[in-house]
Parts: sequence; C-alpha cells; structure tokens
Amino acid sequence: MYPDGCCLYGKEVTVIEYYKTENGRLKELDRMEAGCWVSVVDPTAKEMKMLIEDYGLDSGFLKSSLDEEESSRVEREENQTLIIVDTAVSEISKNETLRFYTMPLGIIITEQQVFTISLRSSKVVDDIVAGRLRNLQTSFRTQFVLKLMMHITSTYLVYLKQIDKASDVLERQLHGAVKNQQLIQMMELEKSLVYFTTSLKSNDVTVNRILRGRVIKLYEEDQELLEDVLIELKQAQEMASIYSGILAGMVDACGSVISNNLNFVMWRLTTVTIVLAIPTMVYSFYGMNTLDLPFSDYTLFPTILSVVATAVAALILFKFGRFNRR
Repeated sequence: MYPDGCCLYGKEVTVIEYYKTENGRLKELDRMEAGCWVSVVDPTAKEMKMLIEDYGLDSGFLKSSLDEEESSRVEREENQTLIIVDTAVSEISKNETLRFYTMPLGIIITEQQVFTISLRSSKVVDDIVAGRLRNLQTSFRTQFVLKLMMHITSTYLVYLKQIDKASDVLERQLHGAVKNQQLIQMMELEKSLVYFTTSLKSNDVTVNRILRGRVIKLYEEDQELLEDVLIELKQAQEMASIYSGILAGMVDACGSVISNNLNFVMWRLTTVTIVLAIPTMVYSFYGMNTLDLPFSDYTLFPTILSVVATAVAALILFKFGRFNRR
C-alpha cells in the first residue's frame, strides 16, 4: 500500500557532529573549526550547556530550535541569526499506516559556523551527511543555509508525490470493500496535507523575509538561489492544494461507497429472508390440518410447491438484477 522510497524517520539519536567541506567533499571532524557545519540532534542538558557556554550560542535560540511547537521564523540577535524552518517527516506507525508530519529545524548562523539543531534526526540532515547534496561549501555560510532550505523544500515535493501514489492505491481499492485500514490511511493523508500546507506557508513567509536582505547579507548568487527556493515553495504549495482537493473528493466518494455497500448488504439479507419465507409459509399451511387444501393427500406436494415457488421468486429477483448487484 505504501509507495516505494518511503523512509522511516523519527528515531531518537543524541549526538553533536562536525563537518567541513575539504577538496569538494564533506568531511567529518573531531572538533569544531572555523567554517564548519555543526549538526545537533536531541542534545542532553550537558550538551546544551556546552553549546551555550563553550560555543557561545544564544540560549533562547537553542531552546526555540528544540521546541516542537515553534513556528517558522527568522530572528537576529547581536552576531547570531536564527532561522527556524519546518521540515517534512515520513514514518510508518504501529498500525502500518503511512503518515507524514512536520517538525521544526533550527539553523543558527554565527560568525564562523552554521549550526542545525533539532529534536529528532531528519531526512534532510541525513542526506547532507550521506553526500547526496552536491557543491556544498560549509565555509560559505549563507550559501550553505540556502542550499539546505532548497533541499528542505525538495523533500516536501518528494513526500507530496508519495502521498499522491498512496492516494492512487486507495482510489483503486475504493472499487472493492472499504476497510478500516483504508479509512484510517485516508484520514492520515488528509491530516498530513494540512500539516504540509500550513508549514509551507510559514516557510514561504520566512524565505520572503530573508529575501529582503535585512536579516542575512545576500550576494547576487545568493539572491538567485533564494528566488529558486521561493519557486520551489510555490510549486509545493500548489501541489499540496491540488492533492488536498483530490483527497477530499476521495473521502466523499468513500462515504458514498460505504453507504452503497451497506444498502447492498441489506438488500441481500432482505432477499434471502423473502426466499426462505416461502417454504415456511407453504409447510405452515399444510401442517395445520387445514381442510380443502389442494393435493393434501399427496405428501410430496408441499415440497414440490415450495421448491417451485422459491425458484420462481429467486428468478424474479435475479432478473431485476438485485440479487447479484455490485
């Protein structure tokens, strides 16, 4: 039921890692250096203290990055800039239901490093570590952040396509009986699209604020890259809106299918009741010692009459197309 390429994220990992681009490749470091990228996932209290006291991160920025309810925004405080963007997450729940949601990713830009901070690992960070993003230069902090935001937006597009594939599978299954698993899956997809739509709008506002150049100094290449991010965001918002409309129509169709299936089941039960009532009526008449019944002395007559009457009734119902209606 689930489209290929679906990944399971949300595993708990507590780690601080350091990476720097050297000779065109991302290399992991043992400690922080100038021009490096620091990946922080679910830091402990001790690690948070180290980030604040040893690395000089703003405590408010750090706490905001680890707040699941924090909305997308951009803020500057002295020599640090905080950008919070909503990232898309995909997972398969315990009841085998494919679900998507969003979680905030904090990006803190200091004078010499870029920090990414989140409560859980994400596909975006894992892709960068695995080297799936080309031409990354951690020393070019603004460009690195913009390429990171571009990949975040691209991840939305990937997951939206997965939602579309899952919707196609559910649509084909609507031709048969609708089960609880299918209904739960449709509700999860519909809820996921609501999350995506809201987060994409918030990210769009944040990127537009960065585009004005008041928070982060932008060069000409950065302006073009940021405009590409905006184009991707618009495309993702349009796709989410289209898929949301399609899924809403599917939910309505699902209600009609359930109602139609229920009506068909009730008709079949009624038909079986009518057919089975005919032999009961015949044997009831001949079993009450009623006088002047035709062929009352012939013991097989009630059986023959019951069979013939039942066959005729079943044939009539079958002819009207009710008995085998689908």
